[in-house]
Amino acid sequence: MNKLIECVPNFSEGVNLDIIKQITDEIISVNGVFLLNIDPGKAANRTVVTFVGEPSAVIQAAFLAIKKAGELIDMSKQKGEHPRMGATDVCPLIPIANMTMEETMLYARQLAIRVGEELGIPVYLYEHSQADRSRSNLSVIRAGEYEGFFTKMKQPQWKPDYGPAENDVKRGATVIGARDLLIAYNVNLDTDSVSVANAIAFDVRESGRVMRSGDPVAGKVITDEDGKPKRLTGTLKSVKAIGWYIKEYGMAQVSMNLTQIAVAPIHLAFIEVCSKAAAYGTRVTGSELIGLIPLKAMLDAGKYFAEEEEFAQEPGEPELVELAIKKMGLDQLAPFNPRERIIEYLLEDAGASG
Repeated sequence: MNKLIECVPNFSEGVNLDIIKQITDEIISVNGVFLLNIDPGKAANRTVVTFVGEPSAVIQAAFLAIKKAGELIDMSKQKGEHPRMGATDVCPLIPIANMTMEETMLYARQLAIRVGEELGIPVYLYEHSQADRSRSNLSVIRAGEYEGFFTKMKQPQWKPDYGPAENDVKRGATVIGARDLLIAYNVNLDTDSVSVANAIAFDVRESGRVMRSGDPVAGKVITDEDGKPKRLTGTLKSVKAIGWYIKEYGMAQVSMNLTQIAVAPIHLAFIEVCSKAAAYGTRVTGSELIGLIPLKAMLDAGKYFAEEEEFAQEPGEPELVELAIKKMGLDQLAPFNPRERIIEYLLEDAGASG
């Protein structure tokens, strides 16, 4: 099997399909790259693109896409529900086949240097690529978003790893790094209340919530002996979550990143949000996968839900995948075709797995 890296850049444009096509055209112009998925979101105003290939080809394709996004997207005018800091908000590299994380880190740094030096875009390293653990978490880096980086970038502790220490008015800044495979996953709620969605998100995400006396939202913050806010840890390890309202769906969602799916698999995240939703007087109506998912994650979910079902014979792979789709309502908002959403199937169909 060839060496394969997956790249999942997130671009701050989810409405103008012509702009998205121009960016993805740059990706497919590189030989040895397989474009697997394009997932635009209007309310989030963000598109998640997934492609794989031989490492040097992936780096070239990512560079061209970042360059094109910077030419076409104007961050000074960009608005959307999803937090963002640049035209190419984040560009992670993930080892897929015959690649170590250490090798992937080297390619991520190579890409970051090119973007910083050749394009003049401020670049921050994250996850495994960032030696300074105080600034390795994407949400910590992105805090303040595009608007806040004009002053944030001037602080010594927030100088970019590569490129100018000056926020680019049109292109913003970007984050590049090597990371583990994650699942981007939204759970749909039978409410339009962002406060309820956020309450559920705070309950389940690992970082939890700030502890308060009395009212959990408006009450006085409880501090420790050093004056720092105390936190109540959430129920799901390796999960990041926020709540938001998606106008095009007419519903609130709990939006999650499952960063270690062996620790917090997708079916566990779904079940936990269902439980918390009931505690707040609402219910889960379905869920939404953003981008792609590994086959094992779908099979593990199917096996979990199969324990509640009666089958004439032990279910095979197709039956387990279909059961996972139905039980988690992955097809509530749009049809869910496993051949278009499961990484192994896409690699197989693209001829990139051998």
